[in-house]
Amino acid sequence: MNFSTLVRSRLTTLGHGQKDLARAVQVTESYVSQLLTRRKPPPRRDRTDIYARMESFLGLAAGELGRLAEVERTDAIRRRLGQVPEPLFREFRQLVLRKCRPETRDAVSAVFEAQPFGTLERLVAQTLLEVVQRVARQQLDGAKWMRLAERLGGRSHEEMRVTVLEFLDTDVFQVSNENCVAFIDPLVDWWDVDLDNLRLDVKLNGELVDNPDRTFGFDERDATAEVDPGRGLAEFLADPRLCSDATEDEIGILRKHRFGGRRPTKLYFYRAVQNLRDSLHFEDA
Repeated sequence: MNFSTLVRSRLTTLGHGQKDLARAVQVTESYVSQLLTRRKPPPRRDRTDIYARMESFLGLAAGELGRLAEVERTDAIRRRLGQVPEPLFREFRQLVLRKCRPETRDAVSAVFEAQPFGTLERLVAQTLLEVVQRVARQQLDGAKWMRLAERLGGRSHEEMRVTVLEFLDTDVFQVSNENCVAFIDPLVDWWDVDLDNLRLDVKLNGELVDNPDRTFGFDERDATAEVDPGRGLAEFLADPRLCSDATEDEIGILRKHRFGGRRPTKLYFYRAVQNLRDSLHFEDA
């Protein structure tokens, strides 16, 4: 069963209509209709709050609608994989360049022209989009920001929520002129880039955002620098039964282990020391 079929089935079972669902989710009836007729793809579940509201209203298990939506989105992405991405449409590029600090604009424009939709243009466009999307997501139900956005756009609360939800679901290849006018233009004051160090600074509208300054950069790090191994190593070092004969060199090696987000226990470090000492695990120098 797909997303729209399940929603329709539950509406029928409960005796509700699309208007009732739209009211519960705080969007327009037109938006719900387009989702259920598959004229619009379901939004990404990590960028919207409508699935939790729908599941509550329809009496569905938490996460069920989001799971079905992701299946449909994955199928759509597979169909698009063979398509060659097109450059930014003209209005989006013009807006990106207009927001660039005047001191840097000529150099950036030259790079854009020499490498259409190259590394720099994609980096800047994607960063600006993600910054504004993050603000929009955080403020989706923020009364002050939503009221101002409604006043600027002349839209109802439900219409503005639909506009925000659709914007949160777009990507750098699908940014529309409406996205530029409604979000990127009013929220971004300016941006600047250090082409030598590839550091990107973004200044947001201080009237709409509490912390308007954002900085993004790439730092060169020492691959041998120590990392925080977490609580497991501390417990290993505090247990004399496990670490009593561990040398400083061995402990130094343990501190540099990386775990990809997992949390090793003290037993891991005990066995790691034994592995370091076993000559079978190493080739002769």
